[in-house]
Amino acid sequence: MELNKRQTEIVEIVKADGPITGEHIAERLNLTRATIRPDLAILTMAGYLDARPRVGYFYSGKKQVHSVGDEMIGMQVGDFQSTPAVVTEHSSVYDAICQMFLQDVGTLFVVDDKACLTGVLSRKDLLRTSIGNTELEKIPVHVIMTRMPNIIYCHKKDTLLSAARKMIDKQIDSLPVIGTEREGLEVVGRITKTNITAAFLTLAQDHEL
Repeated sequence: MELNKRQTEIVEIVKADGPITGEHIAERLNLTRATIRPDLAILTMAGYLDARPRVGYFYSGKKQVHSVGDEMIGMQVGDFQSTPAVVTEHSSVYDAICQMFLQDVGTLFVVDDKACLTGVLSRKDLLRTSIGNTELEKIPVHVIMTRMPNIIYCHKKDTLLSAARKMIDKQIDSLPVIGTEREGLEVVGRITKTNITAAFLTLAQDHEL
């Protein structure tokens, strides 16, 4: 919300001398109380000012709800991504299961020798392969992994909202973060539902919501 000149002057008066009554604010501006009443109502609803009966107006110091939305839209994946959990495409299913438990993740990204994305492994993939199979050390993960073009990924400059939308649409818990696509999809991080939830909670706390 962009304030007009009079609204800006009112905010500065309240900042300097609050709490202050509407009558005194009007006197400072050489206006009537009725003239500034709409401005005071707008500033109060927008969160710039707060008012208490028989006390007057004071500066709330809180950011507006609108600005929270702007910040949320601008939050980028690269600022909140975590370290990717990866295995090579020649790793065995047994090794992948061990890595998943050791790193406490629900998804592993499969990469080649250049750390470029070639596949994705989920808990379901590993569980499905493990049932009734006693030779997990002999099965390479590239046999059971999900391959392109069925892999959903994002970039560091993508917004958290767009990443969240992809996860919800595809019903997945995390996305690989790609740094460059010149010689393949270089995996530089991962963004999860937990990352996104933590980011939005931090934003809410910063704005005292």
